[in-house]
Amino acid sequence: MVQRRTSLVSADNCGVQIMTIIHIYGSSKRKFASLGDIVQCVVKRADPQGIVKDDELVKVVIVRTHKEYRRSDGSYIRFDDNAGVVIDNPKDKNPRGTRIFGPVARELKDLGFHKIVSMAPEVY
Repeated sequence: MVQRRTSLVSADNCGVQIMTIIHIYGSSKRKFASLGDIVQCVVKRADPQGIVKDDELVKVVIVRTHKEYRRSDGSYIRFDDNAGVVIDNPKDKNPRGTRIFGPVARELKDLGFHKIVSMAPEVY
């Protein structure tokens, strides 16, 4: 569960190091986003040779959250950080980077992010 002004680390190699959430898609009154939600972020720090530059607005899917997430079988999953993957548009759901670092949640596969799940080294 993340909200506006939450800092995210990048879980891919598009060049973003730190980004901040500025909008959560889904409703105008929506306060929190969880695993698999699409948010709009502004890039605070990026690599000079990366695809994405500083102060660019990007759409990001949340792949890891520090707040625990309850699954339908009653188990909980929690990660060490808040991380996201930059996507090109919400319809195609394709990542802009070519590699994914660290584990991602299994719920992304149910939401249609098959390319992100297949590129990830571990799926929890």
